[in-house]
Amino acid sequence: MLCLIPVLLWLRPPWPATPRALGHVVVAGLLMHGIQLSGSHYAQYLGLSAGIVAIILSVQPLLTAVIARRWMHERLAPRQWTGVGVGLAGVVLVVWHKIDVREMTLGALVAVSVSLAGVTAGTLYQRVFCPTVNLYSAAWVQFAASLVLLVPLAFVFEDAKVTWSWALFGSIAFLVVLASIFAVNALHTLMRHGQATKVTSILYLTPIFAVVLEYLMFGVVPSALTLVGIAVTCLGVSLVTAGKLRQSMA
Repeated sequence: MLCLIPVLLWLRPPWPATPRALGHVVVAGLLMHGIQLSGSHYAQYLGLSAGIVAIILSVQPLLTAVIARRWMHERLAPRQWTGVGVGLAGVVLVVWHKIDVREMTLGALVAVSVSLAGVTAGTLYQRVFCPTVNLYSAAWVQFAASLVLLVPLAFVFEDAKVTWSWALFGSIAFLVVLASIFAVNALHTLMRHGQATKVTSILYLTPIFAVVLEYLMFGVVPSALTLVGIAVTCLGVSLVTAGKLRQSMA
């Protein structure tokens, strides 16, 4: 929220014009930020490995394709369905070295599944019900709504105790500025100008950027299996985005 204030003062973007529009923005934000982020992080807090979290969240393009076909009248060509499956298989190969089922619990699986449902529903909800909302003012509203939702939970379940450090500041800056503001706004911008499945298939590339950052920041050299996974993932995304979606007449 604080990071967006200078941007809002500079650009002075329009705010949701009606209570109904404001309500749609809040719902989309709670799904995408409040539920999705808290669910995925809580799953890791319960011990679920980062690899399993990444795989489950990477089901989003497939889930989006199913929902878009049923309710948004988007139909994928066979090549694009193949791309969705190939991309998911590539993600599995990329994060294979981080998969650890020993700490898997029902609670963690429920948390990450709720996270998946939240980000998928929130992305599609904003596309359908907030197609013209200003993304900067909407982001501030959504952060505020998520804050109201999560702060009481932090006191109830975690005592709201924070040990501040430069590493924590860096992590927050990365998650807030790059992920929650730039990346989410880019996602919604693409959603306004393209089909849902095509856009969300790009999320398959997220683990690849994690591999690149691991190498640049920590010197972790990717394995041969990871490199194969990167190639497979890119192939899958190209199959989805290169084809044309067919509009259903149903």
